[in-house]
Amino acid sequence: MISKLPNVGTTIFSVMSALAAEHKALNVGQGFPSFPIDEAWSELMKKHIHQGYNQYAPMPGVPILREELATKIKNTIGVSINPNTEITVTAGATQAIFTAITALIHPGDEVVLFAPAYDCYAPAIELCGGVPVWINLHYPNYSVNWDQVQSAITDKTKMIIVNHPNNPAGTVFNKDDFDQLNRIAEANNLFVISDEVYEHIIFDNHPHLSALQFPYLRENTIATYSFGKTFHMTGWKLGYAVGSEKLMNEFRKVHQFNVFSVNTPAQYAVAEYLKDASHYLNIPNFYQEKRNLFLSELKNPNLEITPASGTYFQLINYSKIDQRSDTEVAIDWTKKYGITTIPCSVFYPDKLDEKVLRVCFAKDDETIKQAAEILNSIQ
Repeated sequence: MISKLPNVGTTIFSVMSALAAEHKALNVGQGFPSFPIDEAWSELMKKHIHQGYNQYAPMPGVPILREELATKIKNTIGVSINPNTEITVTAGATQAIFTAITALIHPGDEVVLFAPAYDCYAPAIELCGGVPVWINLHYPNYSVNWDQVQSAITDKTKMIIVNHPNNPAGTVFNKDDFDQLNRIAEANNLFVISDEVYEHIIFDNHPHLSALQFPYLRENTIATYSFGKTFHMTGWKLGYAVGSEKLMNEFRKVHQFNVFSVNTPAQYAVAEYLKDASHYLNIPNFYQEKRNLFLSELKNPNLEITPASGTYFQLINYSKIDQRSDTEVAIDWTKKYGITTIPCSVFYPDKLDEKVLRVCFAKDDETIKQAAEILNSIQ
């Protein structure tokens, strides 16, 4: 058998989680919250199950949810979206990203990507016969050199994929970044996928900027979002995609044969929950308190930190302590100190190692304090 993804094996997340379980280590590697969801979610799900919303939903998503999402988008970023033609509810953001790539990328098309990157982008491109073109971003700022982006574009380039806020870097795009992206995409007639799943997890009173706010990008971008990330319920696997009608038409052609529709009672539950805007407007403060707690508890002078601007991940540079590879260090610290992190080299196609580990602070306060205590002990 010839594998369509010959270079894909067991992910580092599975490896490190298994190692954490084996050594009974504190696992702050994987990116999922350790605290309970709002009890209102359970009640809303039960309510809509009992009301009989248990059969197939419409392929694009239930209308009431798409209408609430259009209202939310208008209220948060000031962009008017047609809920009937420009929003599709998906089984999480990863499915939305896969569907968008599948709808737009043909064999031989090149797609510009930035590393460190979430690991679903390149495999989806390769399955479509496309070619990932990587641009490495570097510690500590992970800023984009847009002249380098322009130089990477050829007559085969079809798309640019951006992730803002960025997992794992914890960085956010500013207006100049989006202006440059808008300019380059327009000049080269490119599509864009804007992975904005951490849209509400941005700190220090910075607003979330969306690709949808910029003129060319508004018509030529598919933006993807995740309720699981926003409302810390990753197991619900519920998200959505937003794009112009011309792009959403192509997106839905794939979506209908991919999952067709998403679980119905959850869609009604989310629609009702979104009616209270405080549920998502309070998210930045919630996670900023957790970030600040972690930073205040972490007092090891030999660990170098640039506070995350977004997401619920914090990067730590350990080069003053150890010169081994980040994977070796992550494994060793799991076994020796009982703390599991994720090495950042795994987010680069060439395994670029800048001696950086990723820690997830979407945890209860006791876990955050325990993680900092362990890290403080490492010399």
